[in-house]
Amino acid sequence: MNPPAKFLPNGDTVMVVEFGEEIDLDISRRVTALYAGVSALELAGITDLVPTFRSLAIHYDPEIVSFAGLENTLAKILPDLPIDDFTGRDWSIPACYDLDLSPDLEAVAEACSLSIEEVIQRHSSDTYHVYMVGFLPGYPYLGDLTAEIALPRKATPNLRVPARSIAIAERMTAVYPIECPGGWHVIGRTPLKLFDETASPPALLAQGDRVRFTPISRREYDCFAEKDAGANHVLPHGKSAT
Repeated sequence: MNPPAKFLPNGDTVMVVEFGEEIDLDISRRVTALYAGVSALELAGITDLVPTFRSLAIHYDPEIVSFAGLENTLAKILPDLPIDDFTGRDWSIPACYDLDLSPDLEAVAEACSLSIEEVIQRHSSDTYHVYMVGFLPGYPYLGDLTAEIALPRKATPNLRVPARSIAIAERMTAVYPIECPGGWHVIGRTPLKLFDETASPPALLAQGDRVRFTPISRREYDCFAEKDAGANHVLPHGKSAT
């Protein structure tokens, strides 16, 4: 049985509905279901919803709805949320593992006692759940990465990680939407934009989506990159980029 949700104040305009204390797929599904349920209700006074690994932050206007009133409403709908009925979108994201674009791939292979090809196979053979989008605009936390290639974050972060770099740390993988510092191990790069401030919504991925990485050659990567690939170039599952 799932533990009961906790209703926690975060200042006087935010309620945090917390479902657990771990990174867990079932907890994430409960968060996603509540996010979908509250969005559908269009409750008066709700100004924003922010889903995370294990909680949903609900921003509200206290002049329209009180903390107690909001808690009462949510407590009534939580037992009936169709957790198993919610389905996110499926994405197949092209990933180039060329060594020129994957500065940490060789080191990851050595640390895991695997060949480079085996690391690529392990990374690209699983379907990942989008646990949350955060840290940077459009930055997806994807899990669960197989333990065979799970490594701690780098002891010394890189000052510059190129935009669209695919990286791993612990049991997570992610894609850096913009160039920035970062402490994850970079093992590939995608030609896709994961964040476009001119699009609606600006982030390509959302919590609850499912992602697979489809290996592509350097030639295919360069072809995509020349087109400045956006969301319209995301591949359906099971197809290769040709």
